Amino acid sequence: MTIRPSTLFGKTLATIALVSMGFLLFTLTVMAKFLLMPVGERSAADLAAFMVFSAETWSELPDEQQAPYARELEARSGLRIRHPQYNLPERGLVLPYFYFLENALEKQTGKPVTLCVETDRDGTPRYFARFDVGAKVASVGVPRTHMSVQPPLALFLVFSVGILVTMATAIALVRRLTAPLERLSAATHRLGSGEWPAPLPETGPKELVHLTRSFNHMMIQVEELLANRTTLLAGISHDLRTPLSRMQVALEMLPAENDPELMEGLNADIAHMNSLIRRFLEVARGLEDDRWVNVDMDGLVASVTEAFKRSGAEIRITPGKSCNLETSELALRRILENLLENAVRYGEGSPVDIEWHCSAGSIAIHILDRGPGIPASESEAVFRPFYRLEGSRSRATGGSGLGLAIAHQLAQANGWEVTLLSRHGGGTRAVLKLPIATVRRGDKERGEAETARSDHAL
Repeated sequence: MTIRPSTLFGKTLATIALVSMGFLLFTLTVMAKFLLMPVGERSAADLAAFMVFSAETWSELPDEQQAPYARELEARSGLRIRHPQYNLPERGLVLPYFYFLENALEKQTGKPVTLCVETDRDGTPRYFARFDVGAKVASVGVPRTHMSVQPPLALFLVFSVGILVTMATAIALVRRLTAPLERLSAATHRLGSGEWPAPLPETGPKELVHLTRSFNHMMIQVEELLANRTTLLAGISHDLRTPLSRMQVALEMLPAENDPELMEGLNADIAHMNSLIRRFLEVARGLEDDRWVNVDMDGLVASVTEAFKRSGAEIRITPGKSCNLETSELALRRILENLLENAVRYGEGSPVDIEWHCSAGSIAIHILDRGPGIPASESEAVFRPFYRLEGSRSRATGGSGLGLAIAHQLAQANGWEVTLLSRHGGGTRAVLKLPIATVRRGDKERGEAETARSDHAL
């Protein structure tokens, strides 16, 4: 399986690392081919020529002079010459210089030569070459100190240090470029969730400073736009409610002999218009900051469902473990009311079930009905304002199309999640998930729950 970086930081770092490694390998190859190998071959050729020359000189001396010559040669150059006495083990190390020296000795003597190893009394290894010198056979040994140069180790160190320095520099440079983008991405995500992040620091390269400044300016414009929207809808609501109130008073003052059915219809229309205005205000003010309080789930659910039960709806509660949480009670109550209203309206008279589950870090509230259900292709569209699966806009077949939109906006503003799922056997399951830092469980336990509060002011 191929692992490919998916982030800008990972891709940029991988690109710099691969290019740097390729350049280092190319540089080291060129150095080895055109610098180290020629120097090593030349050095091995000189040493081989000196070994053969010393052996030839030694072999031409009388027997009584060979020993003093060998001692003098070893004292001055480190070479040891002697008659072969026993077979030595072949060298164990695999170094390029050994191959160079064996090839150079073969050129000097005309026969293949293999280096053998012997350890001196002081522990220093000595490498011997046996070859014919005239009518005699000489064994010439070279101490390991004459071959102390280690090109492979040098190349490895250069490559390793080069990679480490390159990677450290690349990480620092890439992080400097991607850190502002990561802050911008996080702020964009929070803004899309209904929060209002603090203005981002306008630092870094000129292009990133310009991008950050544009984002900060956009946040101010969006905040002002939402504030103006709330003010506008509040004004329209006030202006509409005043004539509606006068109409309501006028209807109540009409003589009793008027058509009762007509009077009832007019009153119902006025009540419906007031309900629509209230819904408009909920949409406009749905993102306003609410005071966070300690909420008992058992008590809240009982309070929300009581009004529906009084109106004749059958609500069945399956309580989970008792739990308290610190959150926006008003927002949570509005969402539950709207989800329950939707379930009761489309449940076709069947019972509506509500249950919840508390865990160490979240609460999941389920509202289940046995209505016609929502097609999977429409599960996201129904959260849009004024969207209805039944398009006639008649009050007899549905509501205003704002209930689910309000629930969705409030959930986003508080960092919650609301989804609509199909039930096995027909119907809809509405799920509200509240991710919180701490959920306290127990029998009506009242304590403060530590949660990570988000700034979601309008």
